[in-house]
Amino acid sequence: MESLPLAFSSGWASGVNAYLVVLVLGIAERVSGSSDIPDVLGRWEVLAVAGFLYAMEFVADKIPFVDSGWDVVSTVIRPTAGAVIGVLLAGDADSLAQAVNGAVGGGTALLSHLVKAGSRLAINSSPEPVTNIGASITEDVVVLALVWFAIEHPAAAAAIAGVLLAVGLVALLLAARLIRRGWRRLRGKQVASPRAVA
Repeated sequence: MESLPLAFSSGWASGVNAYLVVLVLGIAERVSGSSDIPDVLGRWEVLAVAGFLYAMEFVADKIPFVDSGWDVVSTVIRPTAGAVIGVLLAGDADSLAQAVNGAVGGGTALLSHLVKAGSRLAINSSPEPVTNIGASITEDVVVLALVWFAIEHPAAAAAIAGVLLAVGLVALLLAARLIRRGWRRLRGKQVASPRAVA
């Protein structure tokens, strides 16, 4: 269970950008040879595929509405990547520890993915692309910094990821309430308008 904080942090980060998480962990394994990171993540073919997919996401994530389409496709990919990374981080632990790591990594990735996808839908309501580009770059920097920090300080990084996840979920719930309230007002005005004309 020592790998649980790293599984949580990498799970949160996978929900935002799974390919960047694989790249950071793989490069860290290559550079430092850390025993906490599975050797398979540092293999050249894994790094090449992750690098190619990250480059695609880097571009797609900055184009309004294309990013939301990419998020729809990633709804399966990101939580799966979080779960697989969690299981890999458990290493040779017993199957219960692997299952817990997989559930924590995948569940955290799913929640953070929902926050990202929901916030991107809200950002796409703005007609200019600058907001999208800024949000995407910020996400990439946070994922890179958090995963790199988690390799050396897994417990502190897990606490940071937990705060980011909680803040994101609360913001998403508040935004959903505001949107619902706006739709109700709009519908109320549309219903009142024909009556006023009559």
